[in-house]
Amino acid sequence: SKPSSAAAENLNPKGYDFGGETVTIASTYIKLADMVPGDRVEGFYILKEGAIKTSNSGKPFLSATVTDKSGSLDLKAWDYSGPVGAPTDAGKVVKIRADVTEYRGSIQLTASNIRMATQEDSYDVSALVPVAPIDRDETLEKVRSLIASMEDRDYRVLAETMLERHLETFRSIPAAKSVHHSFLSGLLMHTANMLCLADFLAGQYSQIIDRSLLLTGTLLHDFAKEKEFTFSQLGVVTDYSRKGQLLGHLVMGAQEIAQGAAELGTPEEKSLLLQHMILSHHGEPEFGAAVKPMFAEADLLSQIDMLDSRMEIYAETLPGVPAGTFSSRIFAL
Repeated sequence: SKPSSAAAENLNPKGYDFGGETVTIASTYIKLADMVPGDRVEGFYILKEGAIKTSNSGKPFLSATVTDKSGSLDLKAWDYSGPVGAPTDAGKVVKIRADVTEYRGSIQLTASNIRMATQEDSYDVSALVPVAPIDRDETLEKVRSLIASMEDRDYRVLAETMLERHLETFRSIPAAKSVHHSFLSGLLMHTANMLCLADFLAGQYSQIIDRSLLLTGTLLHDFAKEKEFTFSQLGVVTDYSRKGQLLGHLVMGAQEIAQGAAELGTPEEKSLLLQHMILSHHGEPEFGAAVKPMFAEADLLSQIDMLDSRMEIYAETLPGVPAGTFSSRIFAL
C-alpha cells in the first residue's frame, strides 16, 4: 500500500515524494537475518555505526551498519547529509524505510528514509537486543522472599536497604559485557539463580555456613556493575566506565557496603565479612579477585558465582551446536 503523507512525515520530518508508486511495506517487524533481496521493509533497528561520506560524484551519503538480535546489515542512504550519522548516534535506535538489495554477493539495505527513534515511538526492545528469558516481576519477588527469610536482622536490613537503592538497575542491566548473562535483566537472572543455589547449599552445610551472611553477600556481589559499565540507549553494555577500568566492581562494591553498613549501624565485623566476600568472589587474583576467599561463606560464594556463570555459557552455546559436533573453542570455559 502507498504510505500516506502523514506516515512519510512521521518517518522523516522532511517528507519524501514516492511519485505515486505503489509499494508493499512490511507491517510487522522483520529480523535482519530473515531479509532477502527484493524485500521492502520499515521498522526500528539499532545504528551500530554510521558516517556521512562523499560519493565519487561529490554527493553526500550515509554509510552505516544496523543491527538487531538476529544479526547486522550494511545500510546506505544516498544523497543524504544528516542528521543521522553523527559519532554520538552509535548504539541508538533508528527507524528506517529501505529496500533489501544485493551488492557484490552481500545483502545490504538501501534506505529511502531514516530518522532517530523518539520517545513517542513504540517498538519491541526484545527484538533488537537479547533479554533474559525470565519473568522479571516473579524473579524479583523470589529475591525479596529469600532476603526476607534471613534470620539475622543486621544482614537482612542491610540487604533490603541496598536492594531498594539499586532496584531499577538491578532489574534491568546485564550481568556482564559479553561472557555470560550479557542480556537485559541478566544481573537479576544471575543473582536470583545464585540466591537459590546459596539457599540450598546453606541448608546442605548448615553446620558450617551462616545462611544470612551467605545470602547477603550473594545478593550484593555484583551491585557495583551499574557503575563499572557504560550502557547504550537500550541498556546494553557498551564499555567499561573510568571507575570500572580503574577500580572495578569488586572494590566499588566493597566500598559501598562499608558506607552503607556504617550508615545503618551494622556491626563492624559483619561489615568486614561482607566486604571480604565482595573482594574475593572471583576466587583467584588471575580472575580479578582482590584477595582469595578466607572463610567458608566467601569460598562458597565464589564457587556459586563460577557455577552459574559457566552453566549460562553452556546454555547460550549449546543451541547453536548440532548434535554430534563440537563448538569452537570457548575461552571462558
